[in-house]
Amino acid sequence: MATTKLILTHEVGGLGEPGDVVEVKGGYARNYLVPRGYAIAWTRGGEKQIELIRKARKVRTVRDLAHATELKGELEGLKVRLATRAGESGRLFGGVTVADVADAVKRAGGPDVDKRRIEIGNPIKTVGAHTVAVRLHPEVQAKVEITVVAA
Repeated sequence: MATTKLILTHEVGGLGEPGDVVEVKGGYARNYLVPRGYAIAWTRGGEKQIELIRKARKVRTVRDLAHATELKGELEGLKVRLATRAGESGRLFGGVTVADVADAVKRAGGPDVDKRRIEIGNPIKTVGAHTVAVRLHPEVQAKVEITVVAA
């Protein structure tokens, strides 16, 4: 099997972070990573783009384990309230997305959270209290309590 060298533009679970140069099988690159915009083909000119991607990533990411722990305390202390449309029985029209959660955390006075780092275990489709996880660092995961109310 032929392998293809790529530069990741987004975080891909089990593969790497933005700016990493990885070698993957041709089909995986051609059919999944490149069409979805998760990676670009590696070239000598692409080396310049790696630096730009890494600089942009540095601005957004958690600096170190101590910073991640500090953010975890901040996130877990928040009272996050998310108002959305719901029916008479308390069932939502649609569901709560990771983008909705990221916006609600920001509105509650919390830090900017990258929506790709938010994990909703079971789909949130009812009003009430729910817990979502935020991966801040490979070793640190914050549990955020979200109260969904009918708007």
